[in-house]
Amino acid sequence: MQPGDHKSRGHDSLPAPAPYTGPRRKPNSRRTLLGLFVLLATTSAIYISSGIFQVSLGDSAVVVPLDAQSTLAKCRSLQLKPGPPADFYSRTQSDRFQVGTASVLIRNAKIWTGNDSGREVLRGDIFLDKGIMKAVGHVPRDILDKYAAVTTIDAEGAWLTPGIVDLHSHLGGQASPALSGSNDGNSYKGPIVPWLRALDALNTHDDGYRDSMSGGVTTSLMLPGSLNGIAGQGLVMKLRPTKERSPTSMLLEPPLGINGTDVPPGATPRFGHMKHACGENPKYYQDTRMDTVWAVRHAYDTARTIKNAQDDYCEKVLSGDWRSLGSKKFPEDLQWQPLVDILRGRTKVQTHCYEAVDLDNFVRLSNEFQFEVAAFHHAHEAYLVPEVLKRAYNNTPAIAMFSTFARYKREGYRHSEFAPRVLADEGIDVVMKSDHFAIPSRNLIGEAAIAHHYGLSENVALASVISTPAKILGLDHRIGYVKEGYDADIVLWDSHPLALGATPTQVVIDGILQFPHAHIAAKPAAHQLAPTTPKWDVETARTLEYDGLPPLEPKFRPHMIVFTNVSQFWTRDEVQGTVVDMFATQGALDGRSTGFVVAVHGQVVCSGAATSCASYLSSSEATVVDLAGGAVQPGLVNYGAELGLSEIFTEASTRDGYVADPLQGQPSFFGPGGYVAKAIDGLQFGTRDALLAYRAGVTVSITSPSHNAWLSGISTAFSLGAPHKLSRGAILRDVVAVHVSLTHGDSEPSVSTKIEAMRRLLTKEVNGEIGAWFQQVANGTLPLVVNVHSANIIATLISLKKEVEAKTGNAIKLTIAGATEAHLLAAELAQANVGVIVTPSRSFPYNWDERRTLPGPPQTADSLIGYLIKHNITVGVGPRGIGAMGHPGVIDMANSRARNLRFDIGEAMLDAGPGLLDKASAFALASVNVEKLLGLNLAGEEQDLVATAGGDLLDYEGKVIAVISPRRGLVDVF
Repeated sequence: MQPGDHKSRGHDSLPAPAPYTGPRRKPNSRRTLLGLFVLLATTSAIYISSGIFQVSLGDSAVVVPLDAQSTLAKCRSLQLKPGPPADFYSRTQSDRFQVGTASVLIRNAKIWTGNDSGREVLRGDIFLDKGIMKAVGHVPRDILDKYAAVTTIDAEGAWLTPGIVDLHSHLGGQASPALSGSNDGNSYKGPIVPWLRALDALNTHDDGYRDSMSGGVTTSLMLPGSLNGIAGQGLVMKLRPTKERSPTSMLLEPPLGINGTDVPPGATPRFGHMKHACGENPKYYQDTRMDTVWAVRHAYDTARTIKNAQDDYCEKVLSGDWRSLGSKKFPEDLQWQPLVDILRGRTKVQTHCYEAVDLDNFVRLSNEFQFEVAAFHHAHEAYLVPEVLKRAYNNTPAIAMFSTFARYKREGYRHSEFAPRVLADEGIDVVMKSDHFAIPSRNLIGEAAIAHHYGLSENVALASVISTPAKILGLDHRIGYVKEGYDADIVLWDSHPLALGATPTQVVIDGILQFPHAHIAAKPAAHQLAPTTPKWDVETARTLEYDGLPPLEPKFRPHMIVFTNVSQFWTRDEVQGTVVDMFATQGALDGRSTGFVVAVHGQVVCSGAATSCASYLSSSEATVVDLAGGAVQPGLVNYGAELGLSEIFTEASTRDGYVADPLQGQPSFFGPGGYVAKAIDGLQFGTRDALLAYRAGVTVSITSPSHNAWLSGISTAFSLGAPHKLSRGAILRDVVAVHVSLTHGDSEPSVSTKIEAMRRLLTKEVNGEIGAWFQQVANGTLPLVVNVHSANIIATLISLKKEVEAKTGNAIKLTIAGATEAHLLAAELAQANVGVIVTPSRSFPYNWDERRTLPGPPQTADSLIGYLIKHNITVGVGPRGIGAMGHPGVIDMANSRARNLRFDIGEAMLDAGPGLLDKASAFALASVNVEKLLGLNLAGEEQDLVATAGGDLLDYEGKVIAVISPRRGLVDVF
């Protein structure tokens, strides 16, 4: 090429050198073109060689790189802020539109739009076309006339909301069912890895997608795990399956360039997300908090150095100062650019932080390096330090949190159920999140509902899983609201979304119906309204007063107590082994709507109308408590959580520890017959999870020893309200049942080896202590509880039961716990007289043994519990616990969930469908049925009652006021 041929290379707009006259002045195209003319007019020679454009100006030369135009574009783009393109709202078709998607008209809906801080509710229609909401409220006839075919759904007045948005999920990264190669959640290469991307771990075959959609979740932020101080880049995805079937096709507004394509010049950037973690989790790398904070500071200092170099370089480029740049290239580093993008406000910081020390550390980091924190996740102590949060750089971070899930580690010990309400009162954005599958995100709406139960206002609670996370993601221009021009992601509900057991009847993502043949279980009319939740002002104030650890003991224990305004009085029928409504059975109210229940020293001495209890009402010794239409009902029984064996599961100094495995060559304890551990020997009374469960109506726990082996040991039944094991009524039974666990892949040896061991023990071929306990099982005097989920193993256990019974002539009391796949053998279980304790109440495919779930509406007509009851199987319900897990990373999470057992059985009643379970039989699921299945056989004077004000244990409106315990001879009033 000859000098002077430069125009043939397209360099007709290169800028001439010019003096820099101000800070980062933005050149315009006219000034750039003028500079070129000046350059050409004064040029004595022009040369192009080796990627540079050299211009001679008299005695000097200016070197202009051949890629100057793209460099200019890159430097200009640094000034752009993320957000929707200028023409976004003029779009007529979504970028996620799937060709062939039918238009949808939903008529006669009650629409929660998300507008007016979540207070606006419209009644009307909504029209969806090409993945976009085209009309909301009123759909003009002229719009519909344009379409030959429209799928029409009559909502019949049902609630409609935008799709649920999960701000913290590991869906697809820690896939279900869990297999050895399916967990890509964390990097083990070091504490600082911002260059990693969750996209590269997104498994499209996760069974959790459909399960999550069945709870109304349409969009999730999939994050790397929390093992690293800086763990990598998260991504926002829609959950629906795509025709392309690729991870990339699931993404919603990925940062430009993430797909490997060129970034168009001047394109508006999109928000990225970076996962950080504080505190205990990064200690995997043997780092203390000081080490982690330093590692993060050093990383950001590296990024700041690169950013400053980029700014200096671009300052010269934008001013046309090519002379001083010489042959330098734009300074960038592929590994550290993600952190540079944070400093430029292009990537949002999502930070796993629990305690005040960590929150304070990170707030200081945000100010030191001047980056915003989008949200602190988990943040169990955030409600204690709102002023710290407000000091964060440039904005107050949102708090993405759980409702009651806590105390599984030291950092979560001070969590409070009132935290969402406290934070909202401080004006801080509250987001309820799943951390799927810590909580399967199908249940995310339930997290919002429980937060509402404990004081979070209705509008904020709904926004916490819809519009607020959409805002935190930087996507509130297209999701999180029902508005014209927004993505066609909506959910139709069978009840008010905050009502107990609220379930979608239809989920629409990008205008596509995800459950075209949805199964619907009708809900009571009262569920169409938001629950009237209890007042918790006193409890909230005490929580703050005691730095998150308020005393949990009862306020007082009256000698005589009279409960007035009692709407229903449920108690056990000892003869039938059921729960009955005493008021209805006895006709005790004389036509009145409410009655009285009187207890003296923990014994109910009178119930019914005022006329029958008049003498107690007039007694000067009586303490009178108005239940405001509430109820008295049986105390619930926990089985599943290891209440009484640990205070903080992951802190060894606070827990009993694991039993030794007799099949793994463990010590025989001074004899050839081995030993069997007994839970009673390791009991701890007064743990916070036990007391919180007690205050939520769970009065008794049946706990077996902690184990990660085949044989757990001997369970015990004890009172959760007792101060120690020697107090009156603290221990109901020293010995309840023998417990074993059978899960594929949980430990060596094989399942078949363990079955053979059980066969020999049950046929009396083994002597010693282990043999003696199993001989009681074989004789039918002691129940055998097997924690198992796989239908294949359950089938083997049924055969083993028949084999042993044929040999011994005795009927074995066998109970299956866990039981996710039990529906596949419902007829066989009923024929073999085997009962089932379902844990958790809603199945999820955590591992291979649980992949064949019966999840219930909207996916299936029957729920697992309902299906088993239809087959005349005695069913109990419990929180998911260590003995029923077989899934690493999830086993430590049941204790704090025991307090929600009341809601679990309430949901189970509703999921089962109308007419199958009434309230009495729902109470039985977590009381008399569990006792029956475990052979507890409590006498009347051993059975606790629970008094609730405003409602009962099976709804969000009831507040536990007292526990009536004849066994302990007292009434605890809270």
